[in-house]
Amino acid sequence: MHPKDNIDERVLALQDSGFTQRKNRRKKLRVVVELVVLAIIAFGICTLFFNLRTYQPYDHAAVAAGDKDTGFVALSYFGVDHIGDTSTLIGQKQLYKHLQELKRQGFVTITQQDIKDYYQLNKPLPPKSLYLMFEDGRRDTAIFAQPVLEDLNFKATMMSYGENIESLDLKFLKPSELEELEKSSFWEQGTNGYRLEYINVFDRYNNYIGEIDPLRYAMISPYLERHYNHYLMDYIRDKDGVPKESYDHMQRRISYDYKRLRDIYTEHFGKVPGAYVHMHANTGKFANNNAVSAVNEKWIRELFTMAFNREGYCFNQRNSSMYDLTRMQPQPYWPVNHLLMRIKYDINTPIEFVTGDRSRADKWNLLSGAAELENETYTLTTLPEGEALSEVRESSNLPDVKISTNLLGNSFGAQQIFLRSDNARQNYLCVELVNNELLVIEKTNYSKKELYREKIPVILGEKIPSVEENKREAETQENIAFARYAPTAEQAEEYYGRAKQREAMPAATVEDGAEAYEHVQSFHRRSVHKLEIDLKGNRLSLKLDDKNIPQDITVAENGQGGVLLGASWQGEAWSQRNLADDVYDAVFEKFTITTNTGKDEEKVLFTTELSGWDKFVFQTKETWESILCWFLRNG
Repeated sequence: MHPKDNIDERVLALQDSGFTQRKNRRKKLRVVVELVVLAIIAFGICTLFFNLRTYQPYDHAAVAAGDKDTGFVALSYFGVDHIGDTSTLIGQKQLYKHLQELKRQGFVTITQQDIKDYYQLNKPLPPKSLYLMFEDGRRDTAIFAQPVLEDLNFKATMMSYGENIESLDLKFLKPSELEELEKSSFWEQGTNGYRLEYINVFDRYNNYIGEIDPLRYAMISPYLERHYNHYLMDYIRDKDGVPKESYDHMQRRISYDYKRLRDIYTEHFGKVPGAYVHMHANTGKFANNNAVSAVNEKWIRELFTMAFNREGYCFNQRNSSMYDLTRMQPQPYWPVNHLLMRIKYDINTPIEFVTGDRSRADKWNLLSGAAELENETYTLTTLPEGEALSEVRESSNLPDVKISTNLLGNSFGAQQIFLRSDNARQNYLCVELVNNELLVIEKTNYSKKELYREKIPVILGEKIPSVEENKREAETQENIAFARYAPTAEQAEEYYGRAKQREAMPAATVEDGAEAYEHVQSFHRRSVHKLEIDLKGNRLSLKLDDKNIPQDITVAENGQGGVLLGASWQGEAWSQRNLADDVYDAVFEKFTITTNTGKDEEKVLFTTELSGWDKFVFQTKETWESILCWFLRNG
């Protein structure tokens, strides 16, 4: 054997000059992109702390008292980052869209002093007043929200936890940074309290977990439902619900948090913030227990000017107490019309919905709800607890068609495609993704018939865990969470041992005949599926994510008809955070209708896909965003 045959292939590659040159070019490109990304981040930080703009408040003298109490809208975002692909943080671009549209429709931001004067001095507020908050005191929120506030001349309150501003965790703003935000004039301070912790925690299998901090909560939250509480909301209880502490101990425990909050903010800023967000909301009082509520109320009234004690609705008027205000928490996935729909029906004031690309939107006939066409995506937003429906114009005479689209709406809710529909919609065929199922319904002569229904995981061939398997997974992960954040090495070893022991235990599978685990659908659960429809004569064929539905579905040959898209709210979905939402968005990307003649190439009758120069520009922007996001995630 030639000695060269034993040389490692990586060494041979280094001897290849062409390979080396290509590798060096890739390195140079990576360095250039990294420098660009770092420059963008550095620019964001510099503009955050060294800006020349100043917030200009509304003209108080121009606001006259009227017969109608117009109140104010309160919005509270969890946080902001560049991408916005988490369950809590909204992307900078989406935040800008939200707030830009509110500004366009006449909303102006108000301050804590404005709210205080409104309640205590009976001073009027502008007709469309907005009190804007960002929670948790995150550094990325400050970096990415600051340019938005400056550009729109909006002012916001940065909420923070007293414990976090003194912690070593760099994702939270520190006292000097919070002071700089206030000096910029676009921010004022508020607080979420001293700390975020959970008590009386049970998992979905009623296993008692007890007290956990946010780190453990993040690890085991997939296995929790609603059986837990926040630190200030109740007595600390045992597995049987019996208090583990006396009244005096509970009072000292809760008072300690308020005293620490008072001392920390007073030490660093000379005062306690005026605005407070009470966790958690919607108890009807200031806690789930009357005695605990009384302790909270005493401290809240003593320390703060106002408190947001409710969430879900956004509208506050004089008939609300300053210590029982309500706020809405927009979600990262909300399109602009979702936000507008929620506000419109809370304040009962006319609001104009956005349509997006007006020239292309004219190809649709919106029948109910709201719709926006942006780039290659058509989004339908339902009325509260209702539906949305839109018809493709000039589609009333289509018998046999092929349709393809990417469905991007959340799992809980209905995204619908109606085919061969008559004008009165008394005869049609409907293919829909609803509550994580694929459903086909046929309506003929006022009578509905279900032709097909199957769970999406079953269609895609995904493994369906059994209840036993999910319980084993939950109990294993819970022990791992306690091991990872154990205070001593001995305790960590003990919990890891329990985790390994539980993981090794057998669990019957669905194939063994065990009960399948079916988690209640959350309306926050994101979903992405490609749906292809082939309708010809009395035969309907479907494909989901390139998986063929096993059998063709026989349908009635009721002639020609129109194509419509629909969205439907499906009742109050489960939410671990207990956030009420009665609006749903069906999202159709690259929606395309073609003829179905059986030829190799079918004619495109309608599509939301871009073409030509518009397509090139859109794809270029998408590519750049993907590169930037990759470096932000992996940098």
